[in-house]
Amino acid sequence: MSFSKRRALLAMALGLGAAALAARARTALASDHQDTPEVELNQRMDINDLYAFPGASAGRIALVLTTASPITPAQAQAGFFFDPNLLYQIKIDNTGDGIEDLVFQVTFDGSGANQRVHVMGPVKPNETGTSSTLISGGPEVSGPINQVLGATGGTQVYAGLRDDPFWIDLEQFFRILPDRKPVSGTLSQLPEQPSATAWRNPGIDFLRGLNTLAIAIELPSAQLSPGTTKKIGVWSTISR
Repeated sequence: MSFSKRRALLAMALGLGAAALAARARTALASDHQDTPEVELNQRMDINDLYAFPGASAGRIALVLTTASPITPAQAQAGFFFDPNLLYQIKIDNTGDGIEDLVFQVTFDGSGANQRVHVMGPVKPNETGTSSTLISGGPEVSGPINQVLGATGGTQVYAGLRDDPFWIDLEQFFRILPDRKPVSGTLSQLPEQPSATAWRNPGIDFLRGLNTLAIAIELPSAQLSPGTTKKIGVWSTISR
């Protein structure tokens, strides 16, 4: 099955210490909350943020992809889940050329509370660039959403609703850049206010109390990089 890349987002370059292999962020270009009318009207296709940080113990790394924000309390209570027709990917460059050397491919089946997640990787992709095909073999963790899956010493996975950690005073953002406010959808209903040139102090966190769909993967850092490599690049895509 083929998937055409719809969105790619370079998230951060990481320094991996030679001893502990602990990740430290070098650059961060992650936020992507509903930045086009298309994704504002297709919530589950929107990449919000990609995070990479040290895992729960030395020598481990955590990668977290968030999508579909903001999910309201009413949506969460009614049941808001991943789209089984989408392919979620986290890609790793460990040679410094900006081309993926390893990939995690995440898919879902079923619906509602019985939905299941399948995480394949890290594994060499079938191809690189703007097209992807599903990998048929390799390390895999699968199981129900909203549960911690996998082995504590290997790859662990969680997929489900989480509080959105991103912070933005969205109303003020639209006053500073009014052309970014959608003309349709939920965000178009935010109140009209005079234009502004600076943030409010204190600002108001628009995402407080709202959720996001999150895919979290934690694993040994050494699985993402050869022993002599000090940096990796991490980015994510969602494809149909």
